[in-house]
Amino acid sequence: MNFKDFYVYYLTQHKNRYTRRWHFTGTTLAILFLIAAFVTRNWNFLWGVPLSGYGLAWISHWWFEKNNPASFKNPILSFRADMKMYYEMIVGRITF
Repeated sequence: MNFKDFYVYYLTQHKNRYTRRWHFTGTTLAILFLIAAFVTRNWNFLWGVPLSGYGLAWISHWWFEKNNPASFKNPILSFRADMKMYYEMIVGRITF
C-alpha cells in the first residue's frame, strides 16, 4: 500500500474528534520530551517520547474509536500519517 492510500485509510480510523485531540496532545508531548532531552542532555526524557506519543493515541483508539491503532499493522506508514495529520490539524485542514 502506498502512503496516499494508507493516509485515506488512516483518517477513517480517526473519525472521533477526541481521538484526534488525544493524538495531537500525545504528539505535542512527545515533541516536548524530545526537545527537553536535547536541551538538558537528560536522556531520561526520551522515555516520555513513546509513552506519550503512542500511549495517548492507543488509549484513545480503544476508548473512543473502538478499534485497534493502525500502528499495530503498519508502524512506519502510521507514524508518517500521524505526522501529516498533526500538521493538518495545526494548519486547520483537520478539525480538533
